[in-house]
Formats: sequence, structure tokens, C-alpha cells
Amino acid sequence: MVLSIDASTPPELLPLAWLIGRWEGAGVVGHPTRGEDVRFGQEVEFSTDGRPFLHYTSRMWRLDESGTPQEPLDAETGYWRPTGPPVQQPGAAGPAGVGLEVLLAHPTGVVEVYVGTAKGPRIDVSTDVVARTAGAAEYTAGQRMYGLVEGDLLWALDVSAGGHPLQSYASARLKRVG
Repeated sequence: MVLSIDASTPPELLPLAWLIGRWEGAGVVGHPTRGEDVRFGQEVEFSTDGRPFLHYTSRMWRLDESGTPQEPLDAETGYWRPTGPPVQQPGAAGPAGVGLEVLLAHPTGVVEVYVGTAKGPRIDVSTDVVARTAGAAEYTAGQRMYGLVEGDLLWALDVSAGGHPLQSYASARLKRVG
């Protein structure tokens, strides 16, 4: 896959430049707190206004058996910020990754701060802080992985929620559409 990077992209964002654009696809969400697995459609957009962070938005909706979009499932918005010099994961071989902070807000009353690394076309982040409003469902931790595979954006989310330990929650495969 050939990736063209806009000359105005801030140098701090070069390790994340492969994310910039609009992505669409489908995935599955399933967790003991949700009952049976649900197929969903998703739109994700990563953009920059020239400052050294990415703006991120995601919308998800349930898909019926035929793949037709139904009611909204989730949405999140936030910012992805590279954090200084490269960092080496303990025990990892090869070049170091770039430190990363991801700040996300959900309409369900949850705000998350993730920290981790971007290393080539792979991003691994874990929650550092989870804040919930009084009416939000119990949720205590999350881990996310994003990767560029055969030109597609693949992601997976593990969560600790509803008294359950950290376990698989959702994943999707998205294609670049803009």
C-alpha cells in the first residue's frame, strides 16, 4: 500500500500519519455485560488541523442479518497525541515506538485516557484513567490495539466492566474511504 503524506502534516504526527483519513467497515461486539454478540457497522475519521495531534471520531450502529444499518450503538470522540521521544516496551526487540496518549469521551458518561505506543503500523494503548458519571455503567479498564493489515485498519478492544476481568469486547476491520 502506498501512503501519501500531506507536506503540512506536523512532524510529530508522522508515526500516526497512516491513520489520517476516513475509514468504514464492520465488526462484532460481545461481552458478558451485553448478552449475545452483535454485528455493527462503523465509520471512523482521523484528521489534523495542522497542530501536533489527531482529532478522532467514531460512530457505530447495529447491523441486521442482511447487513442493513439499524439503531446507533456507540459513538466516541477525542484526540490522539504523540508524547515526545520514542519509548521501548520492556523486553521488546527492534526499534522503539513513539509514546502516545489517547483521550476519548463517550455519550454514555464515560471519559477515558489511554497511554501506550505507536510502533510502525501498530498501536497498543491501555487506560490510565477511566472517569464515569453517576449514571454510567460500571467500567474500570480497557486495552486497545490498532493495526494496518493489507491496507485495512483492524482494531480490537478488551474491557473490564460489570465486575468482569479484562476480556475481549469488540473488534472490526475498516477500509479507507477517504
